[in-house]
Amino acid sequence: MSDDLDWIGLAGKKAKGKRPAYFDDPAIDRLLSIVMAIAGELSVTRERLDSIERLLDANGVLSRADIEAFRPDRDAGYERGLATREYIARILRGVQQDMEALAEIEPPMEEVARQLEES
Repeated sequence: MSDDLDWIGLAGKKAKGKRPAYFDDPAIDRLLSIVMAIAGELSVTRERLDSIERLLDANGVLSRADIEAFRPDRDAGYERGLATREYIARILRGVQQDMEALAEIEPPMEEVARQLEES
């Protein structure tokens, strides 16, 4: 890891283009952005913890260099991918349930188009 990089400055750097808006209230969009950033950080932490646990199981001891050099094998990568998908699904469960509820309320576009053609 390079000490000459300004990680705080890089983290605060503004992305190019307009920020996407998902809700009428910009404060909710900002809150969503914060929550998703925290979720990403926790996901990385979970993968690092998985590395530590696997190294301890394999070697009984470990060093920071061991952790930094660890690369999961295919099975571990699959397990991590599955765990990450489950984690994200739990975080976004409320959003998914809201989307499903909207789908039940609103008829499919094909049905709306057919009704418009008939009128």
